Amino acid sequence: MAGKADNDSSRLDDAARAGWLYYIAGNTQDEIARKLGVSRQSAQRLVSLAMSEKLIKFRLDHPIAYCMELASRLKERYGLQRCEVVPSDPDAPNSITGVAQAGAAMMERELKASQPRIFAYGTGRTLRACAEQLSPMDCPQHRIVSMLGNMSSDGSASAYNVIIQLADKVHARHYPMPLPVFATSREELKLLHGQQAVRNILDLCRHADITFVGIGNIGRNSPLYIDGFATGEEVDALVEAGSVGEILSWAYDAEGRLIEGLTNSLVASAPIGPNPKNQVIGIAAGEAKVEAIRAALNGRYLTGLITNEITSEGLLRPSN
Repeated sequence: MAGKADNDSSRLDDAARAGWLYYIAGNTQDEIARKLGVSRQSAQRLVSLAMSEKLIKFRLDHPIAYCMELASRLKERYGLQRCEVVPSDPDAPNSITGVAQAGAAMMERELKASQPRIFAYGTGRTLRACAEQLSPMDCPQHRIVSMLGNMSSDGSASAYNVIIQLADKVHARHYPMPLPVFATSREELKLLHGQQAVRNILDLCRHADITFVGIGNIGRNSPLYIDGFATGEEVDALVEAGSVGEILSWAYDAEGRLIEGLTNSLVASAPIGPNPKNQVIGIAAGEAKVEAIRAALNGRYLTGLITNEITSEGLLRPSN
């Protein structure tokens, strides 16, 4: 009997993977067959099984055993309170589609709270994708606050600020951060943080019930550089100083220690710190971000993580 139960569980796992590849990643049945190593007819049957077993609604609703195992191991290794691991598309390991849907699902669950709460958000491509996946809701009881600005030194703005889009989706009062990512000097930073509106926003960030942040790598392929917030010389200096990642533009090394000086002396974002009192959920995936995510976990900046299989496997391998 145990063998039959195991076979049934394995088949449902295969059906869930096929359903994810078909409905979320947009693969054809021929592509699914190739990726799962089965015939086209078997792929078709697996997709049908995912529907008949109600594994597929608008999101994948089946807890795939391997993903659950990875999540459990990550929680144990890094002391996380919450962890969700979604399947990876073998042909697109850096895709954030599934991660964004899982992030949106978690946000929706938290936003359904009837008691007023403060939700704090970072910025970035992954959080923007989560906002796009979020279902319309009516949450006037909540407040949504941005933890950092999205302007570069020349006044241009990033396309990946999420706070306005989130507020429109959930009809909540929102508080954008009216600041550049980096000040031009410590004197300017003091003046910016001295504004009453900014002090109010930073106070909201400190008292947030739950925070959602992206995690960025450091270097010439990093969002900080690509989006024009830091120069090539600045990111090169961070790399030279040992930085491997950033959260809210705060750069840290492989052990999660904040880098002294450099751009960290001019960051206008809300501060980050180890062992936060309230929930801080990191949402990130991709091979280029494994080192940055691992370092954030080493630094205990996060209480929860949403990522994918391939990234999880990298986080569980010994670091170099």
